[in-house]
Amino acid sequence: MGRPRTLGAGGIDPIAEEPHHARSSPADGPGPDPAALSCAISAEASAVLAVMRRGLRHPRATAADDAAAEHPLVASLRSLRRLAFSPAPPAALPAAALRPFLDAVRSEDAGAAVTSASLAALHEVMSLTGPALPGAALREVVDAVASCRFEAGAEPGAEEAVLMRMLQALLACLRAPAAAALGDQHVCTAVNTCFRVVHQAAAKGELLQRFSRHAMHELIRCVFARLPQIGSADGVDGAVKPEMGGTDMNHPFGIRQMENGNGSYMSETGTSDENSADGSGLVVEPYGVPCMVEIFHFLCSLLNVVEQIGLDEDLPLFALKLINSAIELGGSSIQKHPKLLSLVQDELFRNLMQFGLSMSPLILSIVCSIALNLYHHLRTELKLQLEAFFSCIIIRLAQPRFGATYHQQEVAMEALVDFCRQKNFMVEMYANLDCDITCRNVFEELANLLSKSAFPINCPLSSMHILALEGLIAVIQGMADRIGNATSRPVLMPVELNEYTPFWTVKCENFSDPWHWVKFVRQRKYVKRRLMIGADHFNRDPKKGLEFLQGTHLLPEKLDPQSVACFFRYTAGLDKNLVGDFLGNHDEFCVQVLHEFAQTFDFQEMNLDTALRLFLETFRLPGESQKIQRVLEAFSDRYYEQSPQAFANKDTALLLSYSIIMLNTDQHNMQVKKKMTEEDFIKNNRNINGGSDLPREMLSELYHSICRNEIKTTPEQGMGYFEMSPSRWIDLMRKSKSTSPYIVGDSQPFLDHDMFAVMSGPTIAAIAVVFDHSEHEDVLLTCVDGFLGVAKISAFHHLEDVLDDLVVSLCKFTTLLNTSLVEEPVTAFGDDLKARLATETLFTIANRYGDYIRTGWRNVLDCILRLHKLGLLPARVASDAADDSEPSAEAVQGKAAPSAIPPSHIPVMGTPRKSSGLMGRFSQLLSLDSEEPRSQPTEQQLAAHQRTLQTIQKCRIDSIFTESKFLQPDSLLQLARALIWAAGRPQKVTSSPDDEDTAVFCLELLIAITLNNRDRIVLLWQGVYEHIANIVQSTVMPCALVEKAIFGLLRICQRLLPYKENLADELLRSLQLVLKLDARVGDAYSENITQEVARLVKANAAHIKSQMGWRTVVMLLSITARHPDASEVGFEAIMFIMTEGAHLSLANYGFCIEASRQFAESRVGLADRSIRALDLMSDSVRSLALWSQETKGTGEEGEKRLEAIREMWLKLLQSLKKLSLDQREEVRNHALASLQRCLTVTEEICLQSATWSHAFDLVIFALLDDLLEISQNHSQKDYRNMEGSLVLAMKLVAKVYLQLLPDLFGLSSFCKLWLGVLSRMEKYIKIKVRGKRSDKLQEVIPDLLKNILLVMKNKGILAKRSTIGGDSLWELTWLHANNISTSLLPEVFPSQEYEQQNSAGSPRGPNAVEA
Repeated sequence: MGRPRTLGAGGIDPIAEEPHHARSSPADGPGPDPAALSCAISAEASAVLAVMRRGLRHPRATAADDAAAEHPLVASLRSLRRLAFSPAPPAALPAAALRPFLDAVRSEDAGAAVTSASLAALHEVMSLTGPALPGAALREVVDAVASCRFEAGAEPGAEEAVLMRMLQALLACLRAPAAAALGDQHVCTAVNTCFRVVHQAAAKGELLQRFSRHAMHELIRCVFARLPQIGSADGVDGAVKPEMGGTDMNHPFGIRQMENGNGSYMSETGTSDENSADGSGLVVEPYGVPCMVEIFHFLCSLLNVVEQIGLDEDLPLFALKLINSAIELGGSSIQKHPKLLSLVQDELFRNLMQFGLSMSPLILSIVCSIALNLYHHLRTELKLQLEAFFSCIIIRLAQPRFGATYHQQEVAMEALVDFCRQKNFMVEMYANLDCDITCRNVFEELANLLSKSAFPINCPLSSMHILALEGLIAVIQGMADRIGNATSRPVLMPVELNEYTPFWTVKCENFSDPWHWVKFVRQRKYVKRRLMIGADHFNRDPKKGLEFLQGTHLLPEKLDPQSVACFFRYTAGLDKNLVGDFLGNHDEFCVQVLHEFAQTFDFQEMNLDTALRLFLETFRLPGESQKIQRVLEAFSDRYYEQSPQAFANKDTALLLSYSIIMLNTDQHNMQVKKKMTEEDFIKNNRNINGGSDLPREMLSELYHSICRNEIKTTPEQGMGYFEMSPSRWIDLMRKSKSTSPYIVGDSQPFLDHDMFAVMSGPTIAAIAVVFDHSEHEDVLLTCVDGFLGVAKISAFHHLEDVLDDLVVSLCKFTTLLNTSLVEEPVTAFGDDLKARLATETLFTIANRYGDYIRTGWRNVLDCILRLHKLGLLPARVASDAADDSEPSAEAVQGKAAPSAIPPSHIPVMGTPRKSSGLMGRFSQLLSLDSEEPRSQPTEQQLAAHQRTLQTIQKCRIDSIFTESKFLQPDSLLQLARALIWAAGRPQKVTSSPDDEDTAVFCLELLIAITLNNRDRIVLLWQGVYEHIANIVQSTVMPCALVEKAIFGLLRICQRLLPYKENLADELLRSLQLVLKLDARVGDAYSENITQEVARLVKANAAHIKSQMGWRTVVMLLSITARHPDASEVGFEAIMFIMTEGAHLSLANYGFCIEASRQFAESRVGLADRSIRALDLMSDSVRSLALWSQETKGTGEEGEKRLEAIREMWLKLLQSLKKLSLDQREEVRNHALASLQRCLTVTEEICLQSATWSHAFDLVIFALLDDLLEISQNHSQKDYRNMEGSLVLAMKLVAKVYLQLLPDLFGLSSFCKLWLGVLSRMEKYIKIKVRGKRSDKLQEVIPDLLKNILLVMKNKGILAKRSTIGGDSLWELTWLHANNISTSLLPEVFPSQEYEQQNSAGSPRGPNAVEA
């Protein structure tokens, strides 16, 4: 199917014997040297003279020799020699130099030798003088060669030489610089002469045959190469109208000739141009379109000749090649000239449709080449012709079920693949044909054809399958290339019909603007699909079918005859039996539909039988006579309406139509034995034309037409593969004048989404089947290109389901899912090229187009897990992008951080993995020092392993997870769900090592993508949290999975807290899972958990704002207080929070105090830590004071805040009170001192009276009571040196009371509070330590009480009043004080002072006398 080389292409030209320098134009430089030219002309004349002397014939041949010398030819040659050497040769020498040779060529006296020598000399002189030759000289040459004569009976070799010289001369004329001046007539003459030689050469030697055909080919190329240079008018006919001669059956080469009996040939059209521009002044126009039209018509007529006389393939093949060259060189310029274009549209394509079904692969191949060229250059003018070509030729011949031979199938498939390689071919077929309700779905049919042809069903893979695959992938590649050109993804809105519009009347406003035509064709395709669905409903139940179309707004709510008729006319797939029954029905509505149906046909200038054929092809003619009559009446009405000149009235058309139907039945019904003759038919139709006869010629033509070609009254159902009959071709040409404009494919992917949705499933299946059956690397790589193209298109157009299907197919070919069936899976994988290509392709798609993978992530993960089990994954496949920026665990403590789950140490498939990762697996193969002796690997094994490692490295599996932050949200969520699904549901019973290893690995990957997507944590968090919660709650023993879950959760919180303040509570609440760990699990990981929590606090303390968050964090730290390994780290974290109030806040104050209390109470570690915890607690009172000062005077909110501070202060006191009861003496005493500090340093804390009352009741008095109870009821071994603690407690009470006395005195409960102090001093002085009263208490308590009483006396609080009713404070005070020490009253109130006070009195507080 090679294309003929174009004019001027490189290589040796067997015809162009003239030197190349002679072909240069005058503009190329100065012409030949005049002296050299004269010598050359003289030499050529001498050579011809020499031949003439030897063989010249003359009537006076018997006379003297000098008489022969006077022959006109000899004389003219001698004159030429003299002219060449004249001192001043005329300017017209080049033209004059040709005439003697031309005379010799024309002469009847010249023999074959002279003619041959003359032609050779002529060619040489033309070569030398080419640029200087005028058009008139070239016309003379053409005329002379056309009328070339030589003696009969010449030797065959001599005759062939003459013919070859003739061809050389003609070709030199067409190649000359002035060739355009030949004129249309002479170009036609040259072509005619050349074809005459071609025809004559058929009986000659093979060399002449090849030479003559090549010359003809070159002439056609020379002529049509000029077409692009000609303007777009056909009006240059006004000069000389060229004639190519009719197609005479006696002379099939197409030219009328005269034989003169002596072996010479002369064309009737070949006359010399005596009235040329240099003769009479008649100007000959340059040749142009008229001669090309004649030549092209002549070439097409050669195909008609073959059709009529049934010659072999040689002539049509030659004619088709010439036509192909003409189209190649004329190109798109043909459409500028209506006459040429009309020949291509009608006559040429009609012949192509006939020869396309040829059994000859050569003819079919050149037909397909012509069709491809026509598509490339003229497709905008050949819309319906191309549809017919693909429907009747390509689709029919490319598959065996329609009877095509293997060679036909192969050629048709090759042609289809060539078309598919045109980047916009398929999109143009879809836009122009599939989206046109009157055309077939050519794109869908071609796509399905390629897909089916690529399937090797019950047979090995053949070249046909590969060819179909190449076509499919060419289509895919075209779509992928358009994606590369796209500036953005086209937004395609769903097409809907909200109201009824006659679908056959919808037009596009602007076919040049994609904004308009894309919307138009998509809507038209939607209508077409709906019509086909409606047809399916109609075929089952006509009534329901029409109702369905009404529901989809394709038919009006109230049916009208026109809409139903158009539905029948333009909808493919209708049951033609049902349509015929409907149209033949006697119901009034059906009759109206029938007449409207007939109105949709155009029968203008159409023969009656042709019109009837077209009409009856659209439905099955009913069998009942009444129905037939109604149908034919509607037909004849329409035919007569459009062709009234054909008959006298419409009844004539009806009667003749009936007669044609009867003749058709008679001639083609096997049961009719006696057939109707032509005379019978003519007799039957007498006097039907308004009382007169129809023309006999017309009736005879109708008779023979029906006899040759049956009218199918039972037409093909649906859109079957039909043959192109003459009537169908006439209808096609009629439709082509009114069809919508051809839409030229755009470089943008406007329609690719809809197209790909149609072909994606079969395409993926076809590529997969070929990939599965092939073992050739080239084919496999082609399939890989197809897979990648499908993935690119699916991703661009957001076809997630398609991409998922592709991933599933590829996973099957990786062989990673069934390696358990292989003894050495790694070696087997390395030896399997197909598996390695599939794996590489799979992960390339996952990396490039992961945004649009959904359920396919599960299959991808299955492969990843298999690689993990084989130890083939890179070491950092589960790492996240921010590993390097994490703070070292040594910042928490000098211990190493817990490993994020080391690589699994569990052997998988019996393969010990001493190291993880890709190179680790390879090094295992090379190591020879394993525990068990192992045979050294062979070179083949090493090479296979090396190939395996290279493949895995190319896959970039780690990028799927490290680059997951760029995934679309839906894809990311599906990836996370796939990981959770692959990990499996945790089991409370011990799972197998394989299952646990898989679960750990999946959890690592899940944590990695969670950390990489901190900005989208909301999307992932719920699923991640639930998965970790399931692991934690279902694990009862320490294991790698729960360890990874715990520390992964802590790591997520550490990393995300600084960036997601709105999720801080949610993240921190998740840490409560740690508190739910089984005791054994928690104990095993307590130290490491604490270290991680400490890291979290130190890094993110400023980001923890809520009470809930602090409660969780502090609780995690506080539970370590009694753990021997974790308590120190936990306490340091508490210190970090509380030291100098750096991170204390109202949100965490209470939790920190409680945690400090637990650390202080803990006996784990030295007592020094308890002391430090107490110091933290006592120091925290400064924070309360600071907050109080900041809050004072800030309104209602501030008052609520102050109330909270007071409650915290009380809580602090209560915590210290509990620690004041500790068994350890140093802790107990330090707690008392701390409590005293917190009670006395309260100036800046805005405490209220009720607060102090609660402080004494709930803390101080309760503390004194508890200490008293401990000293009396507990062993001294448990509480050593309680005496000292009791003394400190008394001092605390006294100091606090004295310091706060001014504030306490104003309380309404002051008397009660004072008596509480006295009563407890009274109890304490009576305490017995080791069976006797405490000397220290006996000494300290009176002194303390004395100081108190003195202060109260000095402040005027304690004094005896002389008021009526007595002074209960005074009395009660001394009632208790005297029980403590009887000497206190005289010491505090000596007699003199007492009397003065009693007489003078003193001011008193408002509540001083009330108990």
